[in-house]
Amino acid sequence: MNPLSAISLSGMQAAQARLATAANNVANLSTAGFRRAQVTQGTAADGGVTTTLSPATPTGAAPAADLVDQLVAKNQFLANLAVFKTGDQMTGALLDATR
Repeated sequence: MNPLSAISLSGMQAAQARLATAANNVANLSTAGFRRAQVTQGTAADGGVTTTLSPATPTGAAPAADLVDQLVAKNQFLANLAVFKTGDQMTGALLDATR
């Protein structure tokens, strides 16, 4: 896998983790004793994104924040998917040009 694909794939995986965490938070709004979680994203040493799951601060229900996180994760995924597709098309064009 070329570096561009690996970087965009890590971005899609980070978006998926963020979406899953926000959805879990919304699904458990009325669960007694449930504590929200949050995903923290960072830069990987070799490019791409790392994710860390931790308890959210402040504690308590925050459905608005979780819904916003879901929208952000969706857009993050779509942006990384566009990069992945463009990289794939560029590789295909390069291979076509070398034939």
